[in-house]
Amino acid sequence: MTVNLVGQALARSALAGAEIREMFALFQACYEGATDALFRRDLNEKQWVILLRDGETQAIQGFSTLAAYETVCHGQRLGVIYSGDTIIHPAYWGTPELPRAWIKTVLNIGQQLPKPLYWLLISSGYKTYRFLTVFFKEFYPRYDRPTPPDIRALMRQLAGERFGTDYDPERGIVRFARGATPLRPGVAELSDKRLQDPQVAFFVAQNPGHAQGDELVCLAHLHPDNFTAAGRRMAR
Repeated sequence: MTVNLVGQALARSALAGAEIREMFALFQACYEGATDALFRRDLNEKQWVILLRDGETQAIQGFSTLAAYETVCHGQRLGVIYSGDTIIHPAYWGTPELPRAWIKTVLNIGQQLPKPLYWLLISSGYKTYRFLTVFFKEFYPRYDRPTPPDIRALMRQLAGERFGTDYDPERGIVRFARGATPLRPGVAELSDKRLQDPQVAFFVAQNPGHAQGDELVCLAHLHPDNFTAAGRRMAR
């Protein structure tokens, strides 16, 4: 079967009520503990949404929400793009439209933000973490080198600003006191084969509570020079 997903980036305020309901139904099907109130709270904190539609039926089969803002660290202004709720229907896993639409969208949004520009990501699933390993040269944390002190300090500041007391800076983990949404059983299950991948094994070791919805704080510099060959292909 040919899979045809079409990505669309739009302002969150432009979403129709029917689109929000479609998004929530997809999210609820993949995540435990998802309520309409929690979903809308996350959505309302974002300015941008990427929708992935089936090219034939136009049904929403994936989405990612984004917040874009600026902050100051050690006297330097910098831009931040934070990824909120992100999901793609398992039937469409492996298709390139999500990374393609995501990379093009964040580069476009980033034009209006101060530089350097960073991607702040929290991940409770290895598939989301693997996005970093496939499309970015430098990202943290990672299995093959320690996080540099300046990057660690930046991660702690950004996560502390965003998550407050839900963030544990020593472990680099966000554990939501209210609103944790772990993946449902059967969605992105870990196998012995998957754990042979050192990146996946590292993610599990760093975030042992991922199955309960714990989120690993990650950071990457958003710049074309930091994209892998695969990332550059998506950007084109």
